[in-house]
Amino acid sequence: MNIKKAAEMFDLSVDTLRYYERVGVIPPVHRNASGYRDYTTNDLNWIYLAKNLRNASLSVESLIEFAKLAQLHDTQNVENVQKQILFDQLEELDKKLVEMQQVRDLLVYKIEAYDDHIAKFKAGDGGTDKVEKLWERAK
Repeated sequence: MNIKKAAEMFDLSVDTLRYYERVGVIPPVHRNASGYRDYTTNDLNWIYLAKNLRNASLSVESLIEFAKLAQLHDTQNVENVQKQILFDQLEELDKKLVEMQQVRDLLVYKIEAYDDHIAKFKAGDGGTDKVEKLWERAK
């Protein structure tokens, strides 16, 4: 598959794919006899992994380290380091999911309470001594 089709497949720009290869986010892509990139299923898997890990906030530096380790192929330690990079990212993502759920719960609460809040405000029943402490609601 050529670079344009690979970029379209994952909704990335051709420049992004070139950058990912140049800096080592993905391993070097095989070139055909004419010198053009010829993406294999393995290459596409790397692009898919890189895109998703970037979307989950994994740093470019960590992706480069992960890709370089994958190209070594020779020690159990390399596999352990790669697995640890993935595990660390999973922990970070789990923390973010908890935070995102808390924010979502707050938004749902604010939407559900909005009409009541506005009605109290318009009725003059929303004085500063009656203001809810949102941070205490979440406990």
